[in-house]
Amino acid sequence: MIVTIDGPAGAGKSSAARELARRLGFRFLDTGAMYRAVTLAARERGVDLADAAALARMVRDILVELDGSRVLLDGNDVTAAIRKFDITTAIHHAADNPDVRGQLVIWQREAAAGQDVVTEGRDQGTVVFPKAECKIFLTAGEEERARRRHADLHGRGENIPFDDVLANQRLRDQRDASRPVGALVKADDAVEVTTDGMSPDEVVSRLEEIVRSKR
Repeated sequence: MIVTIDGPAGAGKSSAARELARRLGFRFLDTGAMYRAVTLAARERGVDLADAAALARMVRDILVELDGSRVLLDGNDVTAAIRKFDITTAIHHAADNPDVRGQLVIWQREAAAGQDVVTEGRDQGTVVFPKAECKIFLTAGEEERARRRHADLHGRGENIPFDDVLANQRLRDQRDASRPVGALVKADDAVEVTTDGMSPDEVVSRLEEIVRSKR
């Protein structure tokens, strides 16, 4: 069974999807981590993120793996490094690149083949797994999403001003909605869940109810 969870930045998709997968006994597929790893790889290799052709060539020469809760880049654990604010602000170069997206769709489908999977991102229910048995669109108000991201960064020791986090999120929302390939769109058959005012446990419980109703 494939469960897709799409939604805007800061909606809590990763944490909710990870816990939902644990409760269901499914594999968790964090596709956003893949784009972050590509961005980090470009930074480490000195590849100009704005050079679409160079980025497309690079993505064919690297290996990104999701090993449980760990993200591996060419065998190295980059789980913490890909969550830094400078990676977040630059991820759009990878996300907006059609060739990069094409390669990552291949990786994502390979990772899910023959397994029960909870996968989250922007285009999981519309592009990557259009025939998924259960599709969820997870969202929240923009300030609520920015507060969550700000708290997450603070918890990681990055003291980024809230206004900077909010401004970056607005840019990401705009880019997510307008990119020509893999744009953030709610699938016609997705169930929308707005998480404002809900605790993390309440969110996951609601998602679990939806998934079990589809089985």
